[in-house]
Amino acid sequence: CSVRKVQTKVRFHQREAAACSLSCCETCAVTGSSTPQPKAYEEEGEDGDQDEEKPRFKPPKIPDGEKVDFDDIQKKRQNKDLVELQSLIDAHFECRKKEEEELIALKERIEKRRAERAEQQRIRSERDKERQARREAERMRKEEADALRKAEDDVKKKIALTNMGSGFSSNLQRIEQKRGKKQTEREKKKKILAERYKPLSFDDLSDDKLREKAKDLWEWLHNLEALKYDYSEKLKRQRYEVVSLRNRIDELQKHSKKGAASRRRK
Repeated sequence: CSVRKVQTKVRFHQREAAACSLSCCETCAVTGSSTPQPKAYEEEGEDGDQDEEKPRFKPPKIPDGEKVDFDDIQKKRQNKDLVELQSLIDAHFECRKKEEEELIALKERIEKRRAERAEQQRIRSERDKERQARREAERMRKEEADALRKAEDDVKKKIALTNMGSGFSSNLQRIEQKRGKKQTEREKKKKILAERYKPLSFDDLSDDKLREKAKDLWEWLHNLEALKYDYSEKLKRQRYEVVSLRNRIDELQKHSKKGAASRRRK
């Protein structure tokens, strides 16, 4: 826009110089002299019929002596405009150079931040691996301790059976069956939890894959929250039904006691 303004200004000065030279040539042709003579204004009479003088066009006065070189004036103006245009162009390129330097610095900061984020992600994945390894070792240790304790309990039971005789064998078998049922329920629960618990691995995952993984985890969490809400509502209904049934049982027992007491009195 600045370049266009300067070009428009140059054209305006060129037209102004051409018009000025043309008017001077016409004045010289009319008067028949090399230097145009200025026109005198006519004074009004003493009667004072008109209060104000009408403005008249007065051509530019050319000084006597040296001739005015309009080409030189035009060249000077063009040179001045060219200097201004060159300064604007230099300022534009300087501004553009600064913008390019800022863009390069911004790209460098982005790359540095991306590298830092990748390093943080790597450290986080290593920590997750270590945490999972510790959990696995703790789980194996607990399983070994449970197996050892169970074996000790079995040995103690056998010793107690041999000492107590065969009289308590049937009761002990029932207890073992109940405990076996509890153990199977516990194993089922562990199996379900193991199926639901999915170990996370963030190795060699790009940003898009990480976003997809986060989206899947969010959907899975949303489904778990929905199941939790459904089960809580179901539990509330069951509790309400249990309370209402207990109240009905209490009322029936009261009525049955009153009927039995009245029959006894008769």
